[in-house]
Amino acid sequence: MKVSDFFRGVTEIDVKGPHVIKSFDIGGITINLTETIVLGWFLIAIIALVLWLMTRNMEKVPTKKRQIVAEWIVSALNDLLDDTMGKSFRWFTPYVATIFIFSLLGSLLSLFGLRPMTADFNVTFCWALMTFVMIQYTKIKTNGFLGYLKGFCAPFPVMLPMNLVSEVSTPISMGFRHFGNVAGGMIISSLIYFALTGISTAIGLSVPVLSIGIPAVLSAYFDLFSGFMQAFIFVMLTMIYIASAAEKD
Repeated sequence: MKVSDFFRGVTEIDVKGPHVIKSFDIGGITINLTETIVLGWFLIAIIALVLWLMTRNMEKVPTKKRQIVAEWIVSALNDLLDDTMGKSFRWFTPYVATIFIFSLLGSLLSLFGLRPMTADFNVTFCWALMTFVMIQYTKIKTNGFLGYLKGFCAPFPVMLPMNLVSEVSTPISMGFRHFGNVAGGMIISSLIYFALTGISTAIGLSVPVLSIGIPAVLSAYFDLFSGFMQAFIFVMLTMIYIASAAEKD
């Protein structure tokens, strides 16, 4: 009897970018609708629905568990920002919360057999680019435009090239760090799953029993722990960079 493909394990590895669902040609420019975009909008809809359910019909003195949980999350985020950036940055909480939740859930998609959003560099670099814009805005707001330009020459004019490189490398390093850890974990898990399937086949097992259980343990690390840590590190770096930008040169 032929064993179902579901029980064959991983017999080949194909490492590539997100699948292109459909391409559009607009004014000579090709725009690709990828699985990352579709999954992103799916997460946006889910997050919006959950937030609506948690915050509808709110009471001044909370008695419902969903409102208590919602207020606890907001308080925890505000405390994190107060400790990292100061109370004057409370307005920054929605941005940090959005990036953290989007990043965490985007990584956890792999638990459902989907390609994690954060394994697409376009996603992580886009977040890093938004943070970069906020850093520059904060520096200009704090020091004025002329003071902002003078900052690139500190402490000596000869440091201008190095300061420019350092500034431009910020979003690139943030984007690659997040993307590299998630994509690396995805590739490592696939390689180990492939190796366990090969070992099962080599010892004559019709069903790759060695690949049952062990990948689940790896998933607990690469998907759960690593996904949470990368989201946390990204928002911590975001807060630190912007708080530093608010200091006068």
